[in-house]
Amino acid sequence: MNKKFDVIVIGAGPGGYVGAIRAAQLGKTVACIDAWKNSKGGPAPGGTCTNVGCIPSKALLQSSEHFDQASHHFADHGITVNGLAMDVAKMGARKDDVVKQNNNGILYLFKKNKISFFHGRASFVRANDDGYDILVTGENNETLTGRHIIVATGSNARALPGAPFDEQHILSNDGALRLQAVPKKLGLIGSGVIGLEMGTVWRRLGAKVTILEALPTFLSAVDVQIAAEAQKVFTKQGLAIELGVKVGQVTTSTEGVQVAYTNSEGHAQSLEVDKLIVSIGRVPNTDGLNPQAVGLALDERGAIVVDNECRTNLANVWAVGDVVRGPMLAHKAEEEGVVVAERIAGQQGHVNFNTIPWVIYTSPEMAWVGRTEQQLKADGVTYKAGTFPFLANGRARALGDTTGMVKMLADATSDEILGVHIIGPMASELIAECVVAMEFHASSEDIARICHAHPSLSESTKEAALAVDKRSLNS
Repeated sequence: MNKKFDVIVIGAGPGGYVGAIRAAQLGKTVACIDAWKNSKGGPAPGGTCTNVGCIPSKALLQSSEHFDQASHHFADHGITVNGLAMDVAKMGARKDDVVKQNNNGILYLFKKNKISFFHGRASFVRANDDGYDILVTGENNETLTGRHIIVATGSNARALPGAPFDEQHILSNDGALRLQAVPKKLGLIGSGVIGLEMGTVWRRLGAKVTILEALPTFLSAVDVQIAAEAQKVFTKQGLAIELGVKVGQVTTSTEGVQVAYTNSEGHAQSLEVDKLIVSIGRVPNTDGLNPQAVGLALDERGAIVVDNECRTNLANVWAVGDVVRGPMLAHKAEEEGVVVAERIAGQQGHVNFNTIPWVIYTSPEMAWVGRTEQQLKADGVTYKAGTFPFLANGRARALGDTTGMVKMLADATSDEILGVHIIGPMASELIAECVVAMEFHASSEDIARICHAHPSLSESTKEAALAVDKRSLNS
């Protein structure tokens, strides 16, 4: 007889495991199914984010940041380093340990919340009077029945047509995180978040990095002023950035990878690198889900079709995260997972897509929330803008990192904050204040009137708010 649950969650990434925990907190019997394996074949919950995305990339970014500081900036502090070297294998082992800690933490949370975890691949079998039968294919195949199903199967890296990932020469985010040595020459196709972050890691460690971007503008989704600053800084750091290119044939050999492309002026070019990272977006993952067995609707991209409440076309079947519409962000998936669990329990959760923060963990970091200046112009919104450079911030000077700025955009009439864009030190942390402010429909004057600790980087946010009204005190 099948094991029966109030809720079955397919996928233990950020949306899945958080949704499972919230449903359990609300008194539901919950099962979570996930197929990720660690190096020993054991369960590795956490999805792309924990295993080959957010977490391991931040571990490598931190290690490479330490190396970069020791190489180029310790001397400014009176610290002399002799015989500096990077042990890439040890750096990778530390990254793997960080991942394992997160995997084990999720398994602990499942146990703490009395969630039944099943290690294997899930697929729909049929609908029945009790809900839906879900087959778990793993070491021990079994069928579960759930009254409610939450699909949180995430996404996969998009490959170049005619150049599939081999994870040896042509790398997805997975292969980029598993490099065993610093490549002399590294190519990036697409200036996506993953590519830029991995490019930052290996550039710091000595790789010559070239970025080929099809779009005519760099970081087109970012506020134009922030993107221009980023391009200037990255170029100064040594990244070679070519925009408006058309990639042709990609060939591999024992020596590396050759990319044929046409530059923005229409001239044929060739790039030869040791490794090539392809970062041209991600596609929804429904591999093996067998949606046709129950008539689960997918759109033309292969994403599961949902409404604003994450309901699919099937009663009591929900979907969240990268496998549905909206930004492919771990924290967006988490919020949707919580919302679905609360709706199943009869509550009224919600996700405000207008206040979801975005972060790129390059050096300098970039973070933003709300609309960009170009979006406001396109929408015909009259606005005021205020900027403040970290160069004028005392804490940034003390840190030795004065690159970038905070930019605040506010409605010209009401003064409500419409967007905040940051490039500079700890942008990923500074953006949280702005998310809170926008969630409560704060004005720039509200931020300008709040006392911020001195000296702190957050004072730059206050100064940008003051600059909206042209009364910045320190610039």
